[in-house]
Amino acid sequence: MQVKFLKSIVEHLINKQAVPIVDLLIGKKDVNEFIIAKKLKLTINQTRNILYKLSDYGLVSFIRKKDRKKGWFIYFWTLKVYKSLSLLEDKLRREYAEMEVQLKNRKEKRYYVCKTCNIEVTEEAALLNDFICPECENVYELADNQEIIKKLEKEIRKIKEDITLVISEREKEGEKLEKKKASKIKRVEKKKKADRKRILKNKKKDDKKFVKNRAIKRVDKEIKIIKKKFSRFFKKLKRK
Repeated sequence: MQVKFLKSIVEHLINKQAVPIVDLLIGKKDVNEFIIAKKLKLTINQTRNILYKLSDYGLVSFIRKKDRKKGWFIYFWTLKVYKSLSLLEDKLRREYAEMEVQLKNRKEKRYYVCKTCNIEVTEEAALLNDFICPECENVYELADNQEIIKKLEKEIRKIKEDITLVISEREKEGEKLEKKKASKIKRVEKKKKADRKRILKNKKKDDKKFVKNRAIKRVDKEIKIIKKKFSRFFKKLKRK
């Protein structure tokens, strides 16, 4: 179901040619753009063009790495599922609102059709032309709104169901992202704790070393003083 929704938003925002990218990126991370181009049977420039458009909408993210042999940069792409589902939800809500307006109009207003030209107009437009089609000059007939109303009601129910499903999928994806975020924070905190522990340990070592060096210096100083005293003492003995 999630893949179906993701393909739907990609087709809506880009085109049908971009839809297979969902299958190549779903559930994966940092996919090589040359692999994507090969699978799609497109040139690397055509593939990048599609991916850049998806990136503009926030549907994919990328990292780039320099090829050591060839010297150029290669892009690696990841599908952003949560963002994609959010955009799809927005699209469905707009469609739902538009259809609600259409349904209201069909229930409250009258429409007329020219069966020869297969053109439908509002009552206001028909009145302006004295209920005569300006194209073929045949008389407009009152349109049957019931079939259109049934169709709109069916489409509205379907969109409402899709919105509910998309919200459910988006919330699941949101929970995954929150878990990843919490796990990342936990790793960072663990690293910080280990770093603080190491710094404290090194500090203790440095403090001990400092104390030891100071003690050695004090002893060396005392030895020098004693040596000076003995030196003066022996000099006095020699004089005697």
